Amino acid sequence: MQILKGMTWDHSRGYDPMVSTAQTYNENNPDIKIIWEKRSLQAFADRPIELMAFDYDLMVIDHPHVGEASRKDLIYELNLAENFKQKIYVALDVLHNKIMIKGWVEESDFTPEKIFQTYDESNIRGYVLTDIEKDGMLTGLNQKMISTNISLTNKKLIVGGGLKNNLDLDQLRKIKSDNLEGVIAGKSFYVGNIDLKEAQKILDGNA
Repeated sequence: MQILKGMTWDHSRGYDPMVSTAQTYNENNPDIKIIWEKRSLQAFADRPIELMAFDYDLMVIDHPHVGEASRKDLIYELNLAENFKQKIYVALDVLHNKIMIKGWVEESDFTPEKIFQTYDESNIRGYVLTDIEKDGMLTGLNQKMISTNISLTNKKLIVGGGLKNNLDLDQLRKIKSDNLEGVIAGKSFYVGNIDLKEAQKILDGNA
């Protein structure tokens, strides 16, 4: 019997589905058994991903680690964009025009423009562009960053980082582009700054 080792985070959302899926897979493929282990998010942050990649056959990792893993050739690149055409978005976590990795603490060599040059001719639908300096701060969207980057790509953009209220959305509409597909309302929604019905009315002209 072939045994594969998997690692995921120690939460029911991360662990229980993997165990259940592994059991079903083993029932259909009795020669293969997948054993899942779990670790805290802090433990993930404390141990370099390249070390874990050599210890495990399968890993469930959050998106800040995906860019790092890909950049270091630690994971197989599945041709998901080919199988799910126009349904996949590439997350771009940006600080001072550089893509941040390793949980947003390490600056990569990539700019959004470089990523656009790589993926614009692929079958992805677009990008989720987040200004992490503003994320969760309720200080307003980085309109200049959004305007600049939307002019550099032919793909759709969902933007985020700093959304304060519906006035921000009104400003966003001034960016006249069919590729501006949506905006992320996180903290602004939870604290009651955003009225979703009103927000939808504002964005209907552009998103």
